[in-house]
Amino acid sequence: MPSIRLEVYIQPRASKTELAGMHDGVIKIRIAAAAVENAANRALVEFVAGQLGIAKRCVRVVSGAASRRKVLEIDGASADSVAAALRPGNLPS
Repeated sequence: MPSIRLEVYIQPRASKTELAGMHDGVIKIRIAAAAVENAANRALVEFVAGQLGIAKRCVRVVSGAASRRKVLEIDGASADSVAAALRPGNLPS
């Protein structure tokens, strides 16, 4: 199964890690971890992998490691399964 890429916008140091709607046309995810020593990126990978039901090693940050806007590469999941797990109907308004 080929890898898929997903663009996300993160908000570090949130009260809890959760899906938070859309921001500039991409999925917004609030991350409880601070953006210090890669902690927010690790928390993002863990959260996305958990939402998709796949191993953390299958999710990588390929662009934007030091930015709020990131591109994730996801192995072992189809575009349909990612869309279903992170679709707007699952997000708070």
